[in-house]
Amino acid sequence: MKAVAIQAFGRPEGLALIDLPAPTPAEGQVLIANEAIGVGGVDVVIRRGVLATYGFKEGHIPGSEVAGIVTAVGDGVDTSWVGQRVWAFTGVRGGYVEQAIASVEEILPLPANLSPVDAVTLGSSGIVAHFALAHARFAPGESLLVRGAAGSIGIMTVQLAARAGAGAVAVTTSSAERGDRLRKLGATHVLDRSGEGAEDSPEGYDVIIDIVAGADMPSFFAKLNPNGRMVAVGMVGGRPPADFGMTMMAAFKKSMSFATFSADTVAEADRRAVRTEQFAAASRGELPMVVHEVLPLEEAVLAHQKMDAGEVFGRIVLTP
Repeated sequence: MKAVAIQAFGRPEGLALIDLPAPTPAEGQVLIANEAIGVGGVDVVIRRGVLATYGFKEGHIPGSEVAGIVTAVGDGVDTSWVGQRVWAFTGVRGGYVEQAIASVEEILPLPANLSPVDAVTLGSSGIVAHFALAHARFAPGESLLVRGAAGSIGIMTVQLAARAGAGAVAVTTSSAERGDRLRKLGATHVLDRSGEGAEDSPEGYDVIIDIVAGADMPSFFAKLNPNGRMVAVGMVGGRPPADFGMTMMAAFKKSMSFATFSADTVAEADRRAVRTEQFAAASRGELPMVVHEVLPLEEAVLAHQKMDAGEVFGRIVLTP
């Protein structure tokens, strides 16, 4: 089968199309004929080599979520799964393939009118957005800033916060056109990447959800209200400065807090329950899916070039 592997960390051109033997599901696993593969920010960070210290090596096959049809099951798995359309989480590896392996505990049937492309646009990003807001103890009426709102996680955070009754939903983005699109999804204030640019925006925010991190992250502590909470859910802009916490210490009397969030810390049953609700809402048209582009698997390099260039609004999806 065809697959895409990271042959050299760094630029997108380090990705290469390779041939692999078709996999066989082990006990507790299913084999999925992929129809859609989500391209996520974590794939980009891994490909750049930023997470090499976590054990990622060249030859790694990226991709964490896929959707398609179950074609085989391993021992201990109900054979009724065969032939079903499912979304699946593959971890942090193994998604950029024609046939993917997933644990039966990490698959979910798709509603009849939810496409595979929409499923991988929502599957992971919706969970991160939902539980990141919960991690920040976000409450109705509070003000929120989403830093890096044009990606799939940011877009879902905007929508969920607006649906939850946020007092204000500000976003940072790179253009007025993107800002207009985010307003249609629930944003109330559009800021530039530095967090400036809207005269009517709140002076401070109760919660900041940060998908970017990077060198500028510490400057956003100044935008938190007293008792404000910042939660970092990604670092597509790179690692923050090693001493970023000193900015918080300098504003000690504001009682601010900072946290990271990974969906890995959420119980599988809770993820499944929320994802089921979100899939149902999307199938009813209550949660619009934003797909930037659908590309064939062999154009994974182009997909990552677009991600690096900051061109993507929503999700890029690969199809075998």
